[in-house]
Amino acid sequence: MINMTTQNDSKLHLKFAIVKEARNSARKIASEMQNFIDQHTTVSVERTVCRLMGIDGINDFEVPLPNVVVENIKQGNGLGTGAAYFIGNAMLETKLSPQEIAEKVSQKEIDLTKLPPHDTFEIRLAIQDVVKHNLELIKENRSKRNQMLEKYGDKSGPFIYVIVATGNIYEDITQAQAAAKQGADVIAVIRTTGQSLLDYVPYGATTEGFGGTYATQENFRIMRKALDETGEELGRYIRLTNYCSGLCMPEIAAMGAFERLDMMLNDALYGILFRDINMKRTMIDQYFSRMINAYAGVIINTGEDNYLTTSDAFEEAHTVLTSQFINEQFAKLAGLQENQMGLGHAFEMNPNIKNGFLYELAQAQMAREIFPNAPLKYMPPTKFMTGNIFKGHIQDTLFNAITIMTNQKICLLGMLTEAIHTPFMQDRALAIENAKYIFNNMADLGSEISFKEGGIMEQRVKKVLSEANALIKEIELQGLFEALSQGKFAGVKRPIDGGKGLDGVALREKEYFNPFMEQMARELNIGGEN
Repeated sequence: MINMTTQNDSKLHLKFAIVKEARNSARKIASEMQNFIDQHTTVSVERTVCRLMGIDGINDFEVPLPNVVVENIKQGNGLGTGAAYFIGNAMLETKLSPQEIAEKVSQKEIDLTKLPPHDTFEIRLAIQDVVKHNLELIKENRSKRNQMLEKYGDKSGPFIYVIVATGNIYEDITQAQAAAKQGADVIAVIRTTGQSLLDYVPYGATTEGFGGTYATQENFRIMRKALDETGEELGRYIRLTNYCSGLCMPEIAAMGAFERLDMMLNDALYGILFRDINMKRTMIDQYFSRMINAYAGVIINTGEDNYLTTSDAFEEAHTVLTSQFINEQFAKLAGLQENQMGLGHAFEMNPNIKNGFLYELAQAQMAREIFPNAPLKYMPPTKFMTGNIFKGHIQDTLFNAITIMTNQKICLLGMLTEAIHTPFMQDRALAIENAKYIFNNMADLGSEISFKEGGIMEQRVKKVLSEANALIKEIELQGLFEALSQGKFAGVKRPIDGGKGLDGVALREKEYFNPFMEQMARELNIGGEN
């Protein structure tokens, strides 16, 4: 990565004093929110604790056992005490494993909240071996990824990132392996429409989805195995991406950690704005999900590009930068390193704007200079794709040009048929061919050029940065919850106590503990063990 940190290094002559101001304001916004997060838990956080303790499977009604366990605890008014306490207490009382306890709860042979209580210190001792063993599994996956990258070497320049979205995991494999052989570096398995609103994670391999494939641990395992086989054949490591957003954000992060996913779509604000998930629920869930991703060595991808599909990309560019600053600080609080922060932005201006390419180039360069160590996730044009495949291919080519000129790392390829249908394999092949051609022929262009002092690009980023700084200071004064309720991002207003999932939030009781959060915090060297 390039490392621009001073105004003298900036091609755009950015005012880094303003960048510092904005970053400090974002840090205060995130820190204030962290005080709220540290006092609460959610059903999804506690289901994640169950999964990390090895509880898996479904009951006779196909309800996941982590849901069964947490629902039992919630009905007994124990959610604020936490799943670790009740499972550990049951282990002491019954001498059973967490999985066996979950099965007994499902069969209504055990009510976790009515067992005789044991001493909290003894409960912690009872579960420590399970905690250590399962965290070791995640660390082994991280080590295996590093070993494979060392064996094959990693790619310099942009990752070619493409999607598969058939709805059938086995058909996804065919498409994913073909894409890898065509040159893709990252395969994203798109989730079925609406999964982010499910308050449970489906179980097993799935063959029916709409607009994508269900995110399940078995589907993760199947795809990981297939990409490893193809990677061995090609002599390179193929990264796998999925989505840990929505009502099951930390659960899916844990499943991905167990199955060695490499990237996760994981935004602090996306679910609030675009899926109407309650903001309190989302803030609590994103922290644990990001901590798990940090521990597993996963790169998160944030969703700022979505703002520009609902708002004007020219007028609202400052909201993207504001969100990037805030996402960066939430990520740091959860232990993510800068090289794990795939902060999102997009090439989404109306192609009829005069000098639109200059504005897009300016904003991409600005993101690279402000976040020099982040593997930025750059999204292709979608909003103004029309079905004219020839014009669409040109739009994607301009996007690819900016990707390489500004050293974006995660390049989600545009498809010439974006406005027509889910891409066919031949559409994807053309997109990969286009990107490889541009990345090779323009490989060092970015380092060979400079930008006119006082010119269109410099004036553009000066305006965007100034507006972002003003907005972030406004959010700092009123608080993030209030800002979201007023529609500061994408013009979407969400009530503080509205949206889906609020009933799954609980205040932590004094007995509460989350051993995974505690151990991860220690190893990641972040403040606040809970």
